[in-house]
Amino acid sequence: MRRAAALLAAFVAMAVLHTWPLASDPAGLSRLDNDDTGLNTWIIAWVAHILPRDPLNLFNAPIFHPEPLTLAYSEHILVPSLMGAPLLWAGLSPVVAYNLLALAGLAFSGWAMSLVMIRWTGSVTAGFVSGLLYTFNAHQLTRIPHLQALHIEFLPLALYAMDNVLTAVRTGVRSTGVRSTGVRSTEVRGTGVSASSVFWLASAFVLQALCSNYTLVFLSAALLVAALVRLPEWMGPGRWTRAAALALAGVLAVAALAPFLWPYYLVSRDQGLVRSLDEVRLYSAGWLDYMATAGRLHYDWWSHHIFEGRTALFPGVVGLLLAGVAIADAPVRRDPRARMALAIGLTGLALSFGPALPGYAWLHGHVPVLQGIRNAARWGVLCLTAVAMLGGFGMAALRRSAGGSPYWMAGALAIAGLVTLEALRAPMAFSPVIPIPGIYDRLPADAGSVLVEFPMYTGRRVSENARYLVAATRHFRPLVNGYSGFQPEPYRARADRWRAFPSDDVLDEMQAVGVSHVMLHLGDLTPEQVSAAALSPRLALLEDDGERRLYRVSH
Repeated sequence: MRRAAALLAAFVAMAVLHTWPLASDPAGLSRLDNDDTGLNTWIIAWVAHILPRDPLNLFNAPIFHPEPLTLAYSEHILVPSLMGAPLLWAGLSPVVAYNLLALAGLAFSGWAMSLVMIRWTGSVTAGFVSGLLYTFNAHQLTRIPHLQALHIEFLPLALYAMDNVLTAVRTGVRSTGVRSTGVRSTEVRGTGVSASSVFWLASAFVLQALCSNYTLVFLSAALLVAALVRLPEWMGPGRWTRAAALALAGVLAVAALAPFLWPYYLVSRDQGLVRSLDEVRLYSAGWLDYMATAGRLHYDWWSHHIFEGRTALFPGVVGLLLAGVAIADAPVRRDPRARMALAIGLTGLALSFGPALPGYAWLHGHVPVLQGIRNAARWGVLCLTAVAMLGGFGMAALRRSAGGSPYWMAGALAIAGLVTLEALRAPMAFSPVIPIPGIYDRLPADAGSVLVEFPMYTGRRVSENARYLVAATRHFRPLVNGYSGFQPEPYRARADRWRAFPSDDVLDEMQAVGVSHVMLHLGDLTPEQVSAAALSPRLALLEDDGERRLYRVSH
């Protein structure tokens, strides 16, 4: 327990280091300069707002009014949001909650991987380095605006539980110590799989799936590959019991996830939220993505020539060398967990190339969950996961080779330091937090009030609506504007027609969909639009703060 607590403290410190100076002022610094952060800040605030009040309407979020199930246009980020809900209920701002959740995601993810690899190798240093490679790498440290990507702490736990299902038995698992590979071995006696192994596999899968739709798909693929690679282990006594245990874990996971997947199915069916192959192709990886990193050492030296427009997937020189040590080490190659990691990594590498991979188009057409994956390059997360796990096995092999050398700990710390140096981006660039204007407090508290903000951004500029979502965390009134990776066609058409605001036809249509209030952002509108609104007899001015005007719409 003390060792686990010390490791957690170490990974918290590493999260602070890699994101510095965020921890120095979590209320005053943010990545709200990235509109995705604005969207995700709104999502965690919405989850905390709606769950105590009306949890069954979680997906009927108050954006893109009057469209239904609008949370399903984006990721619900449920588990991180639940982690942050007590902070919001305690009165902290959504920005503070987001920042603390970002730090927690990095720390918990590294910690989880380290604990798993310690169990599998018997080496604390192997676990620590594996956790560093898993979390503080080129990809994760460019994903600060995407909270869901930072919470991958349940993926290694799911792989650990999968291993337990394949190897642990109810009638007795006797530890025989650490093999010559540095991997703790077990002697299997009996054929019954423990119920706890099934429960933990289903639970870890569900928790990771409820962090991100992407990791739901990635983890599903990882577990499938793991099952196939380790198929020979099923051929011994108890194979049908193990198969039944995996099937039961799958049934439990699907049952738990069904209420959260159903809204996405409805939106896909009714509104056409499906990523086309052409769209996926735009967001697929190339070989240069695996050379891209924003870590200062490599970026300043050579990566800046190729970084822009790419998904950073560089595993790091040290990570690759450690993975190479593991692959070259015969005892490690015989370990089913190492082979599992390698297979998962190769699968992620191949799928990250999207439609350029032969067969991807067929998979896209026949596997429905793939149709929701736009950024195929992010399959590279599985490749980085494999490098982290193999890096841990490589560290264990080096420790075995070092024997009882008094210099081993110094060497291990040097390796950890090099891993950190390769990925380090600190000090990171953050923007100052701009307080939500007090004019939003003038909106009535009744649920019947509906707000539209002008300009209404759509098309390529739809992300600029994110600032309206951040402001909506102040009131949570239904908002005609919205931002996500998907724009419903009714919103596109409505925004196009409402360019004629404040004509009577537009005001009539606004009232038909329930709009009661209009917020004008004066600096973003033409003088003619501002003047026309001021002269309209159907718009009653409630407040003017010099930058915005809030109107009530009347008949």
